[in-house]
Amino acid sequence: MESFESLKLSRYLNNAIIDLGFDKPTPIQSRAFPVILSGKDMVGIAQTGTGKTFAYLLPLLHELKFSKQLNPRILILVPTRELVLQLVENIQSLTTYMNIRSLGVYGVTNINTQKQAVAQGTDILVATPGRLYDLAVSGVLQLNGIKKLVIDEVDIMLDLGFQYQLTNIFDLLKARRQNIMFSATMTDEIEALIDDFFDAPAKVSIAVSGTPLDNIIQACYKVPNFHTKINLLTHILKDKDEFSKVLVFISSKKNADLLFETLEEDLKSESCVIHSNKTQNYRIRSIQQFDHGINRVLISTDVMARGLDLEKITHVINFDTPHFPENYMHRIGRTGRAEEEGKTILFYTEKEEKWKLAIEELMSFKIPVLDFPEEVEISNELIREERPQIIDLKNHNRNLSKVVRGPSFHEKSEKNRKNNSGGKAGLTRKKYKKPQKRGDKIQNLRSKKR
Repeated sequence: MESFESLKLSRYLNNAIIDLGFDKPTPIQSRAFPVILSGKDMVGIAQTGTGKTFAYLLPLLHELKFSKQLNPRILILVPTRELVLQLVENIQSLTTYMNIRSLGVYGVTNINTQKQAVAQGTDILVATPGRLYDLAVSGVLQLNGIKKLVIDEVDIMLDLGFQYQLTNIFDLLKARRQNIMFSATMTDEIEALIDDFFDAPAKVSIAVSGTPLDNIIQACYKVPNFHTKINLLTHILKDKDEFSKVLVFISSKKNADLLFETLEEDLKSESCVIHSNKTQNYRIRSIQQFDHGINRVLISTDVMARGLDLEKITHVINFDTPHFPENYMHRIGRTGRAEEEGKTILFYTEKEEKWKLAIEELMSFKIPVLDFPEEVEISNELIREERPQIIDLKNHNRNLSKVVRGPSFHEKSEKNRKNNSGGKAGLTRKKYKKPQKRGDKIQNLRSKKR
């Protein structure tokens, strides 16, 4: 594989790469570099953990020169606040020997503080779509100087409902610019976005979304219910040497909190949790403590961990089975990064087995099933989603064909099967044809006049 020297990076950028300890580019970095440097629009399709961030940062920084202008020249859009912070940190590490300014803006923080920061000037602006649009329409941020637009993790951005903001942002930008997009998957919505706003983009694809990474060992357990999953997870995490840095994925924010609170009884502050209901400071602190080894277990929903570059994760545990097979690929891509060996374990119930089969079909790979440990207690406690549904017999919208009748039930006799005629007033209307509405009454009066 070629080295970074073959890319002929600037001396300042090359020194930063050496400081970071990287010696050779990943495939997506090697293939994207000349395309982006040529100025053409580009769409990159690559799995998480393949170095997508540096794939666009290296060529952009390579040709970015010093300037005193206040308005940003490069705009990078990402779906979450955590990604904004991480990306700004990556830019700063690469521009250690360069006089390049970078700024990150995101929601749920004081917009006036960010307005002041924008007014001071920046070369590269990293933003979430909603906050960027707010700053642009306020007039404090001018986007007419944008020469390069990067949309990272565009598939999750559309999943979060940012399509409206993206369309509005495109309308605010000048037509002459280079568009760069990176995604782990390609959908109809992404294709429509490319057709509307990109100019004959070059497509660079590295590993389709269903291809499991060769350096990730996969396994799974069949588990009866939620609380038994907790017992199994607690049992697994007792081996602190083997499970030294574990990322646990769970779909629901409510269940993430429940899992965290239950694990705290055994792990004693070794775990932390992030999801969108947590405050910004809480989420940043949780990620930092996990990344620095203060907490060895991080519980996260899919959206919060998407695209986060967390190093040295030994295991990814799928506490539940994702409904969409592609999400499983995003999850397991958090381990086995930078060509290191990773391990992932999937928990699935009988109800979730159909989603596991869909994952295996996408990967063309059967996940090995491990024997359930005998020492793990099988819990009979069920969460609300697992309890059998009780049919309300008083609900008039119920499906009568599915209602099970008891032995004492009998149909009404023929004489009791009467139609509701509307009482005495209804019989009077039927006999004298009195109007039921004011409009009918007026029509009757007109008829009599004729």
